Amino acid sequence: MDAEHWDRFGALHTRVEQELAKALQQHHRIGLSEYRALARLAEAEDGELRMQELADLIGLNQSSVSRLASRLEASGLTRRDLCPNDRRGVYSVITDEGRDMQEKARPTYDGALHTALDTAAEDGHLAPLVDMLRS
Repeated sequence: MDAEHWDRFGALHTRVEQELAKALQQHHRIGLSEYRALARLAEAEDGELRMQELADLIGLNQSSVSRLASRLEASGLTRRDLCPNDRRGVYSVITDEGRDMQEKARPTYDGALHTALDTAAEDGHLAPLVDMLRS
């Protein structure tokens, strides 16, 4: 029974992720990982996180978050900064432009999430999971 529930959870997760990614790309020309990074940075104290902490928060490995940070920097949405106490430590810092992008994209993210969950709730296999998430 655990495997069946896990498979359904995976199906729900995939379906929702696809809808979120499509909506963010269509309306704001950013990917889901970019949005999540901006959201975590916007919530962080001083708008900055160590790269490894950012990787952990958004579920990416070090190499992937480094490429993501480079794309965000190239777009002017973040910048890198060195840790003053440990020059080896690298931070990703959200810029004003990055905050603006995240604030504009948030309603799209929320709306796509709501719509994707509503659609999934119509599937008899996924409805119990959606109900559990919403309770």
